[in-house]
Amino acid sequence: MMTNSSIGIPTPHGIFVATYSQTGLSRLEFPEKVAPPKKNPALTGLAKRWHATTTKALKTMLLGQAPTDMPPLDLTSGTEFQISVWRQLLQIPLGQVRSYIKLAGRLGKPGASRGVGSACGANPIPVIVPCHRVLAAHGRIGGFSGGPGWKQRLLKIEGTPFIE
Repeated sequence: MMTNSSIGIPTPHGIFVATYSQTGLSRLEFPEKVAPPKKNPALTGLAKRWHATTTKALKTMLLGQAPTDMPPLDLTSGTEFQISVWRQLLQIPLGQVRSYIKLAGRLGKPGASRGVGSACGANPIPVIVPCHRVLAAHGRIGGFSGGPGWKQRLLKIEGTPFIE
């Protein structure tokens, strides 16, 4: 299996770049954030299956639908707190949002809303790990690693209300 291989995923929104480790999808970059590889590496075995699953899940999510299957996720690049936030993000259903404050409370750390925001900003697998579903107080967009335009676009695709 190839490890730490970066592979382009063409979508109607541009080419996302996925990176795989030995344990699963470890990174997903937005179009224009990084240049897609000039030539995608040949994938074999698990990596080939993971990439097919990632591609299908991403394209399904970009159509505003919940994927039926997700690739294994390698979230080990984060701290223990970040990983706990990222796991909570995976529990937010399509079309719903949570506030940074509410997410902090769910983690048993009601005063950690800024820490939750920082963890969302450090999310290595945006879209798949849906940090775009976390809003600031009163439904405002807040920050986003892909930029506020991407956060708005993803929420609109999912039919989720927010305040611009």
